[in-house]
Amino acid sequence: MPRKKTETAAEATTVKAEPIKAEYKAKRRKLDPNTLVTVKNGFNGTLVYVSSRTGERFMWDGFGAENDMELQDLRAAKNSAKAFFENNWFMIDDQDVIEHLGVARMYRNSLSLDSFDGLFELPPDEIEKTIAAIPAGQKSSVAYRAKQLIDEGKIDSIKVITALEKCLGVELIDR
Repeated sequence: MPRKKTETAAEATTVKAEPIKAEYKAKRRKLDPNTLVTVKNGFNGTLVYVSSRTGERFMWDGFGAENDMELQDLRAAKNSAKAFFENNWFMIDDQDVIEHLGVARMYRNSLSLDSFDGLFELPPDEIEKTIAAIPAGQKSSVAYRAKQLIDEGKIDSIKVITALEKCLGVELIDR
């Protein structure tokens, strides 16, 4: 029976340790509470928010409409009306503001308003994957926008419409 070779400490292969690279997160810019932030309506209709801080009424006429709010009003909204963020009814393009408010996880898989219509140009399997990942509140906005585009004749592929109906759980056309 062959003998097993054993290594002594001196015979062991030496491994050169590579230096550990420290990862640094870029420092966020300091945001003034009075900074005006453009907030877009991600809801499929008229959106109204009344500030719990000042009582000021903010109104967006329709999907994609814009309104400026102070950062401190957005912070108050996050604390008193979290659904506006959870459902992506407040669409904010400034990533620093999203991180400052601590709502990045709520916007992680959401569609930007600019990419809404692009969703409908994807192949059906990609549409299904994308919609599966977006927040539930945004799915109703996708259904509303899809219905608008179908009525305008801009979405006419039965495969795309079928994929949308399947993953959104709605009927978009009468059959």
